[in-house]
Amino acid sequence: MRIEYINPFVEATFNVLKEVLETEITRGELYLKATSQPVLGVATIVGLAGDVEGRVLIDMSEESALAIASSMNGEKLTQLNELVKATIAELANMIVAQSVTKLSELGFKFELTPPTVFTGERMEIANFEVEALIVPIETGYGKLEVNVALRDRS
Repeated sequence: MRIEYINPFVEATFNVLKEVLETEITRGELYLKATSQPVLGVATIVGLAGDVEGRVLIDMSEESALAIASSMNGEKLTQLNELVKATIAELANMIVAQSVTKLSELGFKFELTPPTVFTGERMEIANFEVEALIVPIETGYGKLEVNVALRDRS
């Protein structure tokens, strides 16, 4: 995966999280995964098609999702209900939209799928013929991972 694909996602994630959560954000070490991988419990997937194809996964634990959704809605949310899922989907939408805008400025053209939220324990995401680059991020509301699996369309 080309590094020029990942930088817009890292930058957009930092920008969006700082803006909506108003908390300290730190990035862990990037790493690659080539096979199926477990997710943390609340995963939002956005598909990309165009010059580059693949998907972006914003992944977090249920505790992180509740804390982030509570902050974004200005109220304490204690159950993984539709409001929490819609809020996490909107967060992923904001991150991916800002990222794709930056990639479009570099000359890439994309179509996006609407964000889809999956929840549950022991879920795995399988990447076929594409490596996923994982960007771990710590916030004042918990950990999340930005998981990007893109490849050139040939």
